[in-house]
Amino acid sequence: MEERRITHDDEVEVQSHVASGGLSSYELERLENIRQNQVFLSSIKLFEATEELRQLNRPKPSQRRLVRTKSAVKETLLPRKSLRLQHKEPETLTLPSELGALLVTPRKPPGPLPLEPVNMEEGSKLPSQLLELWSEGSTEERKTWLDLNEYSSALKSMRATEGRVETERIFSAAFHPCASSLLMATGDKLGKVGLWKLGGDWGDGGALLFEPHTGPVSCMAFSRAQPTQLLSLSYDGSLRCMEVEKAVFHDVYGSTVGLRTFDFMSHDCFTLVVGNCLGDVAIVDRRTPGNTHESLHLLDPKTLRCVSVHPSQKHYFAVAGSKVVNIYDSRYLKKTRCRAISRLHGHSSSITSAYFSPCTGNRVLTTCLDDHIRIYDTAARTTTSPLVTSIRHNMQTLLAKPSAVWDPKREDCFVVGGVFHSHMALAFHESGELQHSFIDREDLHEVLSAIAIHPTRNAFLGCAASGRLHVFSD
Repeated sequence: MEERRITHDDEVEVQSHVASGGLSSYELERLENIRQNQVFLSSIKLFEATEELRQLNRPKPSQRRLVRTKSAVKETLLPRKSLRLQHKEPETLTLPSELGALLVTPRKPPGPLPLEPVNMEEGSKLPSQLLELWSEGSTEERKTWLDLNEYSSALKSMRATEGRVETERIFSAAFHPCASSLLMATGDKLGKVGLWKLGGDWGDGGALLFEPHTGPVSCMAFSRAQPTQLLSLSYDGSLRCMEVEKAVFHDVYGSTVGLRTFDFMSHDCFTLVVGNCLGDVAIVDRRTPGNTHESLHLLDPKTLRCVSVHPSQKHYFAVAGSKVVNIYDSRYLKKTRCRAISRLHGHSSSITSAYFSPCTGNRVLTTCLDDHIRIYDTAARTTTSPLVTSIRHNMQTLLAKPSAVWDPKREDCFVVGGVFHSHMALAFHESGELQHSFIDREDLHEVLSAIAIHPTRNAFLGCAASGRLHVFSD
């Protein structure tokens, strides 16, 4: 039981009882013990601490009956007004600079980079045979308009040769136009550019690897006007040009946004259209000092998969968006709200690629994740281009999304990667008729992540996601 604290009144009462002899000796001893205990507790300030705890634990008054005044509500809640009803443009939000920097990975420093293979000893010179092939160019006339039966027979005569490059997943590939040997270029996931000669003995199995980028090399192409120049573009926001004779990677274009695709907009291949990961396209002139663009245009803020320039009328270019392919005229581009001169409808899912036919540009070939390959008639460039052919083809793969690529030697045939067992790729006529199946070893189950076709020879390159290269040639 808690002892009662002795107050001043208690002490007066005790003294009166003692004077009158009313307290026993036991009671007097008990009171003395209580007094001594109180002296001790007071010395350690226990009573003050107890009072503070009582004040803290005291329940707070209920606020159920507190009512907010109407004036306070009117001050805090402002009426909302629709920008549409006020005939005003919607406000645009911009990312802070520190967030925008996260759109690309750190890339190599601007300016030229030395052409040094990373899979050879430091200080090694480039093979002399590479220099000879690099400057050879094309010595044969373009093989076009073979009879369709003859073309099919030529495809069937091609044989497979496997090569292996110790690299990551390959995102892009291209054939050098030289005809005496097969010289190929590849771009991988980590920013490496490889040069591989079929049957070569330099580097690793005839492959030389360079590191001009730090992100996936999503697009590359040899200049058709100057085949000694290989242009490569990366998600790290850089576009570079390889020149073997000068042993350098030139800095063509740099962006704070990741780059996805490009194509040549002039016959001399000095003007480019470059698409980035935010849906913008930049017009770049390689002759202009520095690595900036001439102009930048917003086309689709959501997605931009591929750009393709008309082979003869270079001011027209096609853009593969989310579910529609748009054709633009570069002479009438604006900074925003660019209007397409023609649209290719009919896709029900994401479009992975769209390419003009290589000779006349009267067709556009598209691949879509709705498991269809489509060919459109773009000769008249009407507001809505009519669909010519639709071919069902399985696009549901995990590592790579197959893209159909025109054979540059023909106007009406293309090749697409296959996903069924040993069928590496399939060649089709624009009518949808299968011309040939490129079949490798029966125990091979790889999906091609990149495809390239030689511009003059009967040669086809398929790159697997594992880094393995498959060449079919006559």
